[in-house]
Amino acid sequence: MHQAHISLFVPIFFLLYSSTTNAETPEVRNALVNFMQKLSPGNNQREENWGWNTTSDPCIDTWKGVTCYTNSQTIKKIVLDELNLAGQLDAASLCSAKALTVLSLNKNIISGNFPEEISNCSRLTHIYFHGNNFSGNLPGSLSRLSNLKRVVISGNDFSGNIPDISRISGLLTFLAENNHLIGGLPKFDFANLEEFNVSNNNLTGPVPDFGGKFSETSVLGNPGLCGKPLANACPPQDNKKKSSSKKDYFIYSGYAAIGIVILSLIAFKLIKKGKDKHVAKKGFETNKAIVSTTTSSSDQSKGGGENRSEFSITSVESGKGNSSSLVVLSSPVANVLKFEDLLRSPAELMGRGRHGSLYKVTINDGLNLAVKRIRDWDISRDDFKKRMERIDEVKHENVMPIVAFYCSRQEKLLVYEFQQNGSLFRLLHGSQNGQSFDWGSRLSVAAKVSEGLAFMHEGLHADGIPHGNLKSSNILLSNQMEPLISEYGLAEIKENEGQAFLDQIDSFQENNSPGGVALNNAFKMDTYSFGVILLELLTGKIVKNNGFDLARWVNSAIREEWTVEVFDKTLVSEGASEESMVNLLQVALKCINSSSDARPSIREVAGLINSIKEYEEKSINSETSDP
Repeated sequence: MHQAHISLFVPIFFLLYSSTTNAETPEVRNALVNFMQKLSPGNNQREENWGWNTTSDPCIDTWKGVTCYTNSQTIKKIVLDELNLAGQLDAASLCSAKALTVLSLNKNIISGNFPEEISNCSRLTHIYFHGNNFSGNLPGSLSRLSNLKRVVISGNDFSGNIPDISRISGLLTFLAENNHLIGGLPKFDFANLEEFNVSNNNLTGPVPDFGGKFSETSVLGNPGLCGKPLANACPPQDNKKKSSSKKDYFIYSGYAAIGIVILSLIAFKLIKKGKDKHVAKKGFETNKAIVSTTTSSSDQSKGGGENRSEFSITSVESGKGNSSSLVVLSSPVANVLKFEDLLRSPAELMGRGRHGSLYKVTINDGLNLAVKRIRDWDISRDDFKKRMERIDEVKHENVMPIVAFYCSRQEKLLVYEFQQNGSLFRLLHGSQNGQSFDWGSRLSVAAKVSEGLAFMHEGLHADGIPHGNLKSSNILLSNQMEPLISEYGLAEIKENEGQAFLDQIDSFQENNSPGGVALNNAFKMDTYSFGVILLELLTGKIVKNNGFDLARWVNSAIREEWTVEVFDKTLVSEGASEESMVNLLQVALKCINSSSDARPSIREVAGLINSIKEYEEKSINSETSDP
């Protein structure tokens, strides 16, 4: 149903876009000719329609083995199997074709190394090198090819360790039998793999758990491997080594203890001299509260007390002895967290917003937490507590869970696990440290965020709790680079802010009748904000003025009969699917419709995005399963 709907997106925008796409540049053609010359030294005689020269175009003139994208004159696949090609692989020249997805050189006599520059072919999904004379180590840069699905390098002379390409979540095939590979086996995602064979190498160590998916034939011929499914069990751990390591541990622990004593004496003098200054600079202050460590037994005896612990705090500022509590929710991250831990721990200010500040707090055992400090929210302590506990009940893997919360009359604190990989905003616009953020990754982020937001909307709609402040800086990245929606339900939606939101939307929609954004329709404000994030992913442009500037620019470009400048140039140069980008743009435009009634629900949006994602994955698999 969704795919039929998506097909309606394509005709106007897709045709206009494809007509503006350029062919491969002369520089790319020259580089590819150089690539072929290094594969076929000696000017071997080629058939008349061979191509691969500087006077022709690889797509228009049909070079041997080259397949191009249907709606653009850029190279998609290079398949040169069984052509008696010799020489060496020049990946630096090859990867000038940025949109290349499939490289197949099966059953030739190519020798030399597998070059590190292969990572420049960032769109590669399939590598087929079976039956050549490649030698040397496999390049570590393989692990940076995040789109890889199939790797076939069997029947060569490769040596060295297998790179940790197990980090590539979408890998379906890894065939490396009949080589000279050494070292241990990485822990591939065997649940996802469809084909796996490393037999007849020199691998050593235990075989990872296949989950019963692959038989012993996939690892036979490696005398150093042990464990299931092989017949030879792994030997027990050497007790002598274990005893030696324990002895070393106690020796070094003794040295460390002496060092700690010396440092403690120095620190004591420094602290005594400048204690007040140190506390003001490093401590995480709240209400200048007096903290007692007695557990509130009355609270624990209530329903749900098994999942949290509470610690009494008496506020000096109130002057009335009213008590508040730090509530630690059911979290394995900090299940014994106390309020005084936050008070006494060093804190680093990470940022300030209209309604509060964000701190990074490192507690005693080295655990890093993010503490959101909210001010001027006119909500009672009981209502705030109910709200936070209700949000905690609706859990999704792509929504940041609350670790703990604290509420007094004038101040509220939310505690989360600190995410060191930063935000989606930083990944899009900041320093990426060489990390690729290609079209497939962006589409995956859009799908996962929409699913998480839809789940929260469905679970909290009856409670009237939307996100209220959705933006790319509030989408954090886990250690596995999974998107996490943070600060859900922390924005107070005031009536004047809702009207201002409506006024700004209507200001750039010229011919559409305005739709009301009332307080009871705040969930559609989340839809609008998510649409802006989609535009951010598609254009790569920084959002200003709550997204209205970006939305205005995109709408203006469309009214002017379209321009290729809308899409992020990085995506275009990498050969991202034009059809999928146009379809996702159509979803974004629905989300930012000036009429809130005309905007789809987030569940409908999630369905559309997942359909686009599934359609693209099926297209890639069907086109590239056979080179």
